[in-house]
Amino acid sequence: MLIAMIESNIKLVVIPEEKLDLLLNGVTQIQQQLEAMTGTQSQREGYYTSFEVRKILGISQKTWQTYRDQRRIPFCQFGRKIYVKITDLNEFIESHKINSRS
Repeated sequence: MLIAMIESNIKLVVIPEEKLDLLLNGVTQIQQQLEAMTGTQSQREGYYTSFEVRKILGISQKTWQTYRDQRRIPFCQFGRKIYVKITDLNEFIESHKINSRS
């Protein structure tokens, strides 16, 4: 890491690119966790993000990719963002419900 004083109140900090990527990934994960905990705008409008769906179902990113590839749950995609209607996710969960024998 290199720190240089440009002026009396400005610092220039140079860090390796991989360290910056790790930092940005960490910030993104924290943001997604906060959105999942506080209820995001998409949730209020009736949609979950991929992160929220994975947390609700308790599945990995790879399993979520497989579900999408197999079209097991309907979804919308805008660029790299993927959204699932809350009602579609609820239907998926209900269709996999195992009733008790009593």
